[in-house]
Amino acid sequence: MHRSHTCGQLTAHHIGQKVTLSGWVANRRDHGGIIFIDVRDRYGITQLVFDPQTHTEAAQIIESARAEWVIKIEGEVRARPSGQENSELMTGAIEVLVHECSILSKAKTPPFEISDHSTSSEDIRYKYRYLDLRRDIQRKKIEFRAQVNAYAREWFRKNEFLEVQTPLFTVSSPEGARDYLIPSRLHPGKFYALPQAPQQYKQLLMVSGFDKYFQIAPCFRDEDPRADRHSCEFYQIDCEMSFVHQEDVLEVAENFARDLVKTVTPNRKLLTPVFTRITHHEAMEKYGSDKPDLRFDCHFEDLSDAFKGSGFSVFAGAIEKGGVVKAFKLPGVAMSRKDIDEITALAVEQGAKGLAYIIYEETGPKSPILKFMSQEELKVLEEKLSPKVGDMIFFGADKREVVNKVLGAVRVALRNRYNLVDESTLSFAWITDFPMFEKDDKTGKLDFAHNPFSSINATLEDLRNMNPEEVYGFQYDLTLNGYEILSGSIRNHDLELLTEAFRMVGRSEEEVKNKFGGMYEAFQYGVPPHGGFAFGIDRFMMILLNEDNIRDMYAFPKSGKAQDAMMNAPSEVDEDSLKELHIKLRS
Repeated sequence: MHRSHTCGQLTAHHIGQKVTLSGWVANRRDHGGIIFIDVRDRYGITQLVFDPQTHTEAAQIIESARAEWVIKIEGEVRARPSGQENSELMTGAIEVLVHECSILSKAKTPPFEISDHSTSSEDIRYKYRYLDLRRDIQRKKIEFRAQVNAYAREWFRKNEFLEVQTPLFTVSSPEGARDYLIPSRLHPGKFYALPQAPQQYKQLLMVSGFDKYFQIAPCFRDEDPRADRHSCEFYQIDCEMSFVHQEDVLEVAENFARDLVKTVTPNRKLLTPVFTRITHHEAMEKYGSDKPDLRFDCHFEDLSDAFKGSGFSVFAGAIEKGGVVKAFKLPGVAMSRKDIDEITALAVEQGAKGLAYIIYEETGPKSPILKFMSQEELKVLEEKLSPKVGDMIFFGADKREVVNKVLGAVRVALRNRYNLVDESTLSFAWITDFPMFEKDDKTGKLDFAHNPFSSINATLEDLRNMNPEEVYGFQYDLTLNGYEILSGSIRNHDLELLTEAFRMVGRSEEEVKNKFGGMYEAFQYGVPPHGGFAFGIDRFMMILLNEDNIRDMYAFPKSGKAQDAMMNAPSEVDEDSLKELHIKLRS
């Protein structure tokens, strides 16, 4: 063995012992001929002392050593001189007097400082990710991920869920994003698809009689990158259960999430012991988002009735055209003219024509729009929102969907700008009753709003006669601090009803057979009622660690440009390989 102990293991209990350590040179200090080296491994840092007076050869060997060289030493543990202890290190009470030393590997000068204080760009860090992972701050994220995965496996197994790995080479399926396609050499002109989720397979497991399934599943979606979504691939804790209602599924997911938080982040506070529940409609109407951050209020009030026929033409005009007037209160924040202009600019970017506001000062309300408002309108406004001195009220007046979008964006921007939340707090909320269908604004074509396999609030006869936009699915999302971390549904196990739902969005039964042949056939052999969910575990971990970049949750992430600079992926493929796959590139 190249070591008897790790670099984070030695304490005062080891004083006087002979030890062998191996690791990377993290820091070097020369003091009057005596050389001090901080040696680092995954577990911590130990201070080494090289004294040329007592161990000349070892001191000579280390003389040439530089940062990130890999060394091996043998020596004796001794107490640090009084007053020189380092309480920030587990090994801070001791040092090792080196007797023997060997260089295991030399290193070039790193392209950035291997330190938690490094300010290197993401592009550089990811190109040299193996160096980036030597930093304590990054190492802890990967160890945290391992802890979460281990706990998840233990929790679901304890609750009688069976872990099953589903195929990674499958058929293209509509999951709301573009597929990654893999050409087949043995079947020219045909393609596999990497799974966007193991949706069909886990439902087929229910048909097989495996009534409780889980998997930490890799998923692949060709989506545009963003800070809270990793490019190309991500992982989810995937779960499915048979003979359950929606309440049964929500209970399992909620219990797991609560237990996980308690175990891996015991210092985080739950805003409510029982997770909040609101419908999708309520979330959009009150917060302008289907993943609202409920750590702060600032909910919208509909004032349309109060402003019908108002002297303020902006409000009255919006209502006359079938729109709405809404407002929310920002408590206790004094905004400068510059801040107001910037928030207004954001509102305009989101589709608003402007952003009306009222400031409540000691002398009373102040706003350019007050001269157009009646006392009765102002009274209704104050009854609805109860403003106090120091508060502000913001208004939106337009089509309902525009108002919700604009005020939702303004609400989040104000949260970020004025730190309206306690960062140590976790606010979970269930969003339920998602619309099953939606119409394209441009084409008017009907399509699935979310998961097409969801059970619905209608019988077959109802479905054929109902307004499609009134059909709701037994779908649910779990949100946390303004992010979606789980999505799921009770599945539609009635083949006839499922086929009718696809027919409504323009897909024939024959197309359903071709696209979902495995499920279509299986559903004719006895299907239990079933439902499930999938935690976006990468995003969940990001929130628990108070990070804002999901890419750092991966050992080897893709960049914001969906590239792996370290491995140079994606890359070109030689002509012979393409020919073997029966592929010809267009010029």
